[in-house]
Amino acid sequence: MNDREEETTMRTLHIRKIRFLKSSLSALFAILLLGGCAVGPDFKRPSPDVPQQWMGAQAGPGQENGSASAALASWWLTFNDPALNSLIERGIKSNLDLKIAGQRIRQSRAALSGASSGLWPGLDANARYQRSGTHLPSDSDGLSGADSGSGSRNLYRSGFDSSWELDIFGGVRRGIEAAEAEVQASVESGRDVLVSLVSEIGIEYIQLRGLQEQLRITRENLQLQERSAEITKKRFDAGFASALDVANAVAQVAGTRAQIPSQEASIRQAIYRLGLLLGENPAALVGELSPEKPLPSLPARIIPDLPSNLLERRPDIRMAEERFHAATAKIGVAKADLFPRFFLTGSASLQANALESWSSSITRLWAVGPSVSWNIFNGGLTRSRIEANRALAEQSLLEYRKTILTALQEVESALLAFDKEAQRQASLQEAVESNRRAVDLAERLYVSGQNDFLSVLVSQRSLYASQAELARSMDRNATNLISLYKALGGGWETGQKAE
Repeated sequence: MNDREEETTMRTLHIRKIRFLKSSLSALFAILLLGGCAVGPDFKRPSPDVPQQWMGAQAGPGQENGSASAALASWWLTFNDPALNSLIERGIKSNLDLKIAGQRIRQSRAALSGASSGLWPGLDANARYQRSGTHLPSDSDGLSGADSGSGSRNLYRSGFDSSWELDIFGGVRRGIEAAEAEVQASVESGRDVLVSLVSEIGIEYIQLRGLQEQLRITRENLQLQERSAEITKKRFDAGFASALDVANAVAQVAGTRAQIPSQEASIRQAIYRLGLLLGENPAALVGELSPEKPLPSLPARIIPDLPSNLLERRPDIRMAEERFHAATAKIGVAKADLFPRFFLTGSASLQANALESWSSSITRLWAVGPSVSWNIFNGGLTRSRIEANRALAEQSLLEYRKTILTALQEVESALLAFDKEAQRQASLQEAVESNRRAVDLAERLYVSGQNDFLSVLVSQRSLYASQAELARSMDRNATNLISLYKALGGGWETGQKAE
């Protein structure tokens, strides 16, 4: 072959190579245009049916002029208690459940990053050494000497392999969509932990102050009963009272005194629980919270937002929605397995028979081209996965609806409990005042000899019981208010450490 023929041949090969590249790029462009579609259903946000207003938000007796709006973002500030504010701020920073929720968010974001990697080509480096040989028959087998003998050779090879899956039917993109929804679900889960945390701190703090109030009432009544017992003993010594009166007075004092140790133990246990919520040792808050303080004052009435706003405020509702979104996207992930998978593959390598000839006698190899893989039959496995993901999506939708109904029930119950307990508290306050007047009157009549000691005993027991019940009612009403704030989804905006 002369130089002109060689030049013509090289030109022809060059033209063919250019045509091949053009056709490949055209095919790739067409494939990428088709890649805009994705199999499987598109997510549509549900439109649940919620009531127009709250039944429990109607004004009750004696509450028409005591309305107050719910400052949900930082509801604990409405209690005007610096100690409560400090506990909640520290709990947001150091609670271990909140830190665990943060790590779950981190884990879901890493999973999203892994799912997104499917959109990019992969590149692998490789190196290989191989020694191979042949053994031919000897002359005794009837072969000539030229055909007999044995040989061996070395092979050194290194290079790169690349593969890029073209997401034609959207299986990878549906997987990314599901992973994004799961990230958001984990964020909402962290917010839900935050809502629960601040409400638990508030409830434990209220219960602590309520227990301290009950202890104060017990000690106050103990002093009153001890004074009555001393009067009874003096009257017995003077011959104006019976031994039965003395025994009843002493027994009442002993019974009231016996309640103090258990109340002190309950107070200390409440402090321990608060320490756990703050991520500290149980006894870390004993010195800070042991001094007695009264229960914080409460607004007479709460006006919550519209029920429809609950869908945006409650983190657990938004979390259920995102899980439904993820389950819907996974249907597309499974459905994409019904269709073929297209790849662009390429490889480049260097090959030599000896290391010393790596720089001189080296063979360069390369290959590039598309490939397709299609699982035509797998015993119905793909369709069973599609059906399983459809069932999971339906289950997630039902869970979403159930979460909404549960939220509506919690708000209505908390509104009702708060309003009715406020009415009950007003009656108990009146009972305490009446019982206090009855005790004073019974003692005066007993000292003047116009009544027996039994009336004193009964009136003192009634006063103690009504005071203790009033303290429990105040505790319960504050707890009902916190439960209402929690049911409304309050507290996650401030200190979103879970994110």
